[in-house]
Amino acid sequence: MMKRIIYTFTLLSTVVMTSVSCKKELGKLPENAKVDGNTIIDQRTSEIALNGAYYRFAAVSGDNITKWFEHEVPPAMFAGYMGYGYGADQAEIDNNYAKSGYANIYWTSSYQLINAANGVIKGVTALDDKRFTGNRKKEVLAEARFLRAYAHFKLLSFFGQWFDLGSPYGALLREDFTQVDALPKARSSVKDSYAFILADVDDAIANAPAENPAWYATRWAAMALKMRVLMSHGQPEDYKQVADLADSIILRSKYTPEPQTKDIFYLKGLGSTEVILGVKPQQNQESFYYVLSRQYWPGASSLYVAKTALKDLLQNDPRAWMIGTENRYTKGTYYFLKYIKQGDAPSVLSETAYAFRLTEVYLLKAEAIVRSGGSLQAARDILRAVMGRGGVTDFSAVDNAVSVNDLLKQLYLEFVRNLVAEDGQEWMALLRLPSSLIQELRPTANDKVKYILPIPHSEFLYNPAIGLQNPGYQK
Repeated sequence: MMKRIIYTFTLLSTVVMTSVSCKKELGKLPENAKVDGNTIIDQRTSEIALNGAYYRFAAVSGDNITKWFEHEVPPAMFAGYMGYGYGADQAEIDNNYAKSGYANIYWTSSYQLINAANGVIKGVTALDDKRFTGNRKKEVLAEARFLRAYAHFKLLSFFGQWFDLGSPYGALLREDFTQVDALPKARSSVKDSYAFILADVDDAIANAPAENPAWYATRWAAMALKMRVLMSHGQPEDYKQVADLADSIILRSKYTPEPQTKDIFYLKGLGSTEVILGVKPQQNQESFYYVLSRQYWPGASSLYVAKTALKDLLQNDPRAWMIGTENRYTKGTYYFLKYIKQGDAPSVLSETAYAFRLTEVYLLKAEAIVRSGGSLQAARDILRAVMGRGGVTDFSAVDNAVSVNDLLKQLYLEFVRNLVAEDGQEWMALLRLPSSLIQELRPTANDKVKYILPIPHSEFLYNPAIGLQNPGYQK
C-alpha cells in the first residue's frame, strides 16, 4: 500500500473554515477562525488553504477587517496627491522615506502573503492529481502563484531598483514555505526578480480559472498583472505584449467599461462590470470603528486627505466629486471622497477596495502604444474614451498633445484622476515617465534614490544574508 504524504504547515494567522461545504467556502472570504496550522490532504483542504492565502491578500487584521490602507494611501502620498490630515509626513513633504512613518509599507504583509501562497503550492503539488476534480489542482496552484507574483512584484516595485535591469538590488525572493519569520537568504538581481515573477504570472495566465468571484484571481487578473510587470520591465519588445494582453482582456473577457466611473464607488462596488479583482470587506466590517473609510472623514484617530495638487488637477473636471471641503485640521488639505461621501457612515461599499479595474488595462494599452512608437492618435482615442466615462467633455489638452512626452503626460494625469488611491498606480505611472516630466510633476522626486524605499532595519537583524541596503539609506 502506498504511503500517503501529508504536509502540515503554519499559515501565519490563516483561517480554517469548518462545517461548511466546499462550494460555500469558495463563495466568500474565509471566516475568522484562526489556527496555528493547516493540513492539505485533498481538494477540500486545498481550497481552505487557498482561502487562507486570499485572507492574506485582503490583509485581514486580528480585528477581522481588511487593511488595504497601504495600497490606497502611501503611494498617493509619495506622488504628492494625498497626505495625513493632522500634519504632513516626511514622505509627502519631500519623498524622504528614511524619516517617514510609511517606509515599511508592503514588507511584512507581502511576505506573509508569499509564505501563505508557498504553503499552498508545496502542499497541493505533493497531492495526487486524482484527489481533484477536473483541472482544479492546476487552478489552485495557478491562483497561489498569482498571489505570490503579486506580492513579489510589490516588493520589487517599492524596495528594488526595478527600473535598472542590470542592478543587483532586486527583490528578496521567497519560493519555499518556512515556519520561521525569516531564513537567511540573499536578495536577487532585478533581472532574476522579473524572471521569477513573470514565470509565476505566465503559469497563472495558462491555468487560472476564467471565471471567479470578483475577490478571487482569474487568468484575466493575471494578464492585467503581467501588463503592470512588463510596463515596469520597460523593454521595447514588452510594449507589444502589453497591447496584446490588453486586447485579450478587452475582447475575450466578460469585463466591460463602467459607463459612469462614479458608479463603481458609490453604487456597484465589486458588482461593477469592470472590476477584475477587488477586496471584499469582512462581515460587519463597516461597524468597526477603525475602518479606513471612516478615516477619510473625521471619525477615527487617523485622517487621510487630498492635497492641493489633487484638488487642482480635478478642478473643472467632473470627477471633482472626489474632493470635499477643506480639512479644518490642516490648511490646504481636503476631505477625500472617492470611497465615502462627506459625512456618511461607513458601509460595505465604502470598505470595498480595488486591485485591478478594466480602466487600467485601457490606460496601459495607450501608454504601451505611445512608448512603442505607435499611433499617437490611437492612444488619444483610448484616452478620450476613458475620460469620457468619467464625464469629461473637453478633450482639448489631449488633442493638443502632439509629442510623445506631451501625450505621456496626459496619460499620466488620467492615471491619477481615475486610479488615485486604488493600488499604487499613480506612483508607478509617475516613475515610468521621462525624468524631465517627473521633475515637472513631482519636483521632490529628484533622485532615483527616492524612487524606492529602504529595506526595514529588522530584516538585516534576522536575515544577515540579504546583502546591502538600498543605495542612499543606512541599515
